[in-house]
Amino acid sequence: MMMRKFHIKSDEDLLSTKKWIADRTNSALIDENSNSVLDTVKWIIEMVRKSGDEAIVEFTERFDGVILRPEQFEVPKEEIIKCFNLVDPRLLKIIEKSAENIRKFHSKNLRNSWEETYEDGTVIGQKVTPIEKVGVYVPGGKAFYPSSVLMNIIPAKIAGVKEIIMVSPPSYNGTIHPVVLASAQIAGVDRIFKIGGAQAIAALAYGTKTVPSVEKITGPGNIYVTIAKSLVRGIVEIDCEAGPSEVVVVADKTANPKCVASEILAQAEHDEKACCVLITVESESEIVAKVESQIKNLISSLPRKEIIEKSLTNYGAIIIARDWDELVEIINYFAPEHLNIQTELPRKIESRVRNAGAIMLGTMTPVAVGDYMAGPNHILPTGRRARFSSPLTTEDFRKVTNYIYYSRARLFQESEDIVRFAEAEGLTAHAMSIKLRTSQGENANE
Repeated sequence: MMMRKFHIKSDEDLLSTKKWIADRTNSALIDENSNSVLDTVKWIIEMVRKSGDEAIVEFTERFDGVILRPEQFEVPKEEIIKCFNLVDPRLLKIIEKSAENIRKFHSKNLRNSWEETYEDGTVIGQKVTPIEKVGVYVPGGKAFYPSSVLMNIIPAKIAGVKEIIMVSPPSYNGTIHPVVLASAQIAGVDRIFKIGGAQAIAALAYGTKTVPSVEKITGPGNIYVTIAKSLVRGIVEIDCEAGPSEVVVVADKTANPKCVASEILAQAEHDEKACCVLITVESESEIVAKVESQIKNLISSLPRKEIIEKSLTNYGAIIIARDWDELVEIINYFAPEHLNIQTELPRKIESRVRNAGAIMLGTMTPVAVGDYMAGPNHILPTGRRARFSSPLTTEDFRKVTNYIYYSRARLFQESEDIVRFAEAEGLTAHAMSIKLRTSQGENANE
């Protein structure tokens, strides 16, 4: 295992470093849109759109190895309650504590409707309303993710979504893991269906006889789920097109090498394509050898060692910048999902960062506290999308409607300007809609 190194000593070196960052993102997008995967997902979506429940039955047996009849798709309330009672009470308390922290944080994020009335009687305003029905995807497979359940459902609940529908593959003895079901109950889910993959996304988008359609789909998944979400966007809204996990760790000579190494290893264990980067400056570069040594020491005892080694070999990097200004420039260019700053004065760097999904400040703030307990959402933009998008919030489950009431006086005052503007765009019917109201004077309502 060898993380690649970029020791920047010239502007040309800086360009090479940025090229690697961009190429890594581009290669992930190319993988996501490879013809074979794309064609498969298109086929699955089309089959579900045409055949509904029948297609879901077929794909659940083919991809999950589970035979289900349509009436078995939905998890009964009794099963959810039974699973809740099966989970270790201490773990339930931890999940409930995490849920409360998430509620507190996301409750601060709500916008309010507003209205303004002018002296002439004109009224303008915005009405903020929740999306009515939302679908939440929770991955299954060998692992289970109660944290993702909380991070998706709780913000939707706070936003006032009328119905929250969760889907997850039946990968735990033909159903969903008890801890996932218990977490959904704590979070406030309304209905749960044990279906997964691209077929579940298609069912949520188009609806079937058994699975209701929704207005928005959120939640992470594998490449098939990600592409399916991308393809149904427009039929429904989605949260984001999540890519491989990322962390950039900033370290200086005051950093604890073991803590820096642990952040890199923690992110690398997600996925062979996870991208983990250590960045420092020339004057602090002595930290690099210490971190490399700690990675070698710590990795041997980790169960997911093979995944970590592939991740660090193919997508890991160490970057040594010429100075702190250049280091910040690289961070903002990278726009990482997670930014972990382990320096003497972490807020000094944080204040200059414009592009990052989540920033963890100081040695005592590993990414894991954001994943499980602190409260901010761990569903974050990846693949440099933090340049233009944000973490999942309550506002992602709400929408704004503008409204206008123009008084007679206001319309007469501005009519000539509006007519001129409309005619400049060649839209004569727009202009006419103003003229017929103002040219008739008192008889405008006839």
